[in-house]
Amino acid sequence: MDRDPTTAAPKRRPTSDVSSGVGLAGLLGLCVWILFCRTYPLTAEALGLPGPRAVLSGPHAALMAMVFTAGPMALWSVLVDRVHLRPSTGIDWNLKRPISEALPTSIVKLAGLWATWAVLGGLYGLGRWYWDGDYLFAMRVLGFAIGPIVVLSVPYIIWLDRYLVDPRDGTWHFGAMLITNDTWEAEAVKKHWRAWIIKGFFSAFMISILPGGFAIIVEAQPAHILTNPVELGMLLVTLLFMIDVQIGTVGYLVTLRPLDAHIRSGNPLLAGWVAALLCYPPFAWGVFGAGGVLNYEVNGAKWDYWLVGSETMLWVWAGLLVALTAVYAWATFIFGLRFSNLTYRGVITNGPYRFTRHPAYLSKNLYWWCLSMPFLATSGSIVDVVRNCFFLVVVSAIYYWRARTEEAHLLAEDAKYREYHAWMEENGILTGPIARFKRRLTGRRACASKIASHETPAEPAE
Repeated sequence: MDRDPTTAAPKRRPTSDVSSGVGLAGLLGLCVWILFCRTYPLTAEALGLPGPRAVLSGPHAALMAMVFTAGPMALWSVLVDRVHLRPSTGIDWNLKRPISEALPTSIVKLAGLWATWAVLGGLYGLGRWYWDGDYLFAMRVLGFAIGPIVVLSVPYIIWLDRYLVDPRDGTWHFGAMLITNDTWEAEAVKKHWRAWIIKGFFSAFMISILPGGFAIIVEAQPAHILTNPVELGMLLVTLLFMIDVQIGTVGYLVTLRPLDAHIRSGNPLLAGWVAALLCYPPFAWGVFGAGGVLNYEVNGAKWDYWLVGSETMLWVWAGLLVALTAVYAWATFIFGLRFSNLTYRGVITNGPYRFTRHPAYLSKNLYWWCLSMPFLATSGSIVDVVRNCFFLVVVSAIYYWRARTEEAHLLAEDAKYREYHAWMEENGILTGPIARFKRRLTGRRACASKIASHETPAEPAE
């Protein structure tokens, strides 16, 4: 990587570990499935198929959408990007160990894997929120899937262990701990559990919210609302959030090494976990909900309430909300198969990440400010305005906190991210000016130089 001799920052933005084609392939597959679901009555009639001839908007259709999303992304990754040949997979396809040699390791690994799933199942059983509302759907899906997954894990693990450079990963170390093998390492076990707690927690949440947005999009009649800026704008926002959820769910579920989509590490920082979990159920219910401590909508109203009567402003504001949501969705599908919170699964430097290091957080928070307009109150009370603005500032601060903890994790893990961080400090359209302003304000030299010059920063504390 060429460097600018005056700043030691890289001259060029590092290449992303995920090409733009992966996410676009998934988006195309998802759109094809949505179109099929919306036109199914015509298809059924043309083919003379039995049964109800209605649009396919049920929860099972929402699940099938993941197949149409994940399939094209996996094919693009293997056939075009050739990710299965990357050293980062930890796979050497020339190894091909005999099954008899791989089997002892695989048995220990399967013991660790099945025990992990059993513990996660127990945690689902203990969590009361998992057996109410939308989470019931997620529990049914996971309960149905566990049998086939257990069966398929046997040939998959044995096959993969024949080619792994180091088959004794975190799952093996946890299995070795369970069968009292004295060669297991505590740090590897902790790394294993960080990854699986993230996967278990977020997978259940993402599956639970799949059906709602999908049904709205499949059943929508956009022709009836083309002249209504509020309804059309909110339908497009729902579509974009649905895209985000579909591709994000695939990211949590498809963590496979041959696709180079495995979780390389979970965030080891306690602050990172606290900041992230505050934003998701069940924790978010007590923080952001109607009775939450950070509720910023008391005596408030949404944008359409305040702009009613001004057709032009309604269209402009609807366009702004759609644009912000589009950036948010773009920031998810550019990850392709690798989206998930609190993990390191490679470095993304393309898409909206060429402009700012945290486009999703930035666009989401701007969306909330524009949607809720906390600087206006239906009560006319300045106290309500101050309170609502204050609490939304706190919400935005939590996302800033999340961003900083994620940066700390990735800076410690990958030299490419350190290059990217340094490049953004100097060249990012949004990040660069902010960094330069901060340097002028503090009188300090570019932190980009410091980051770029450190090849092995210290590991963050637990």
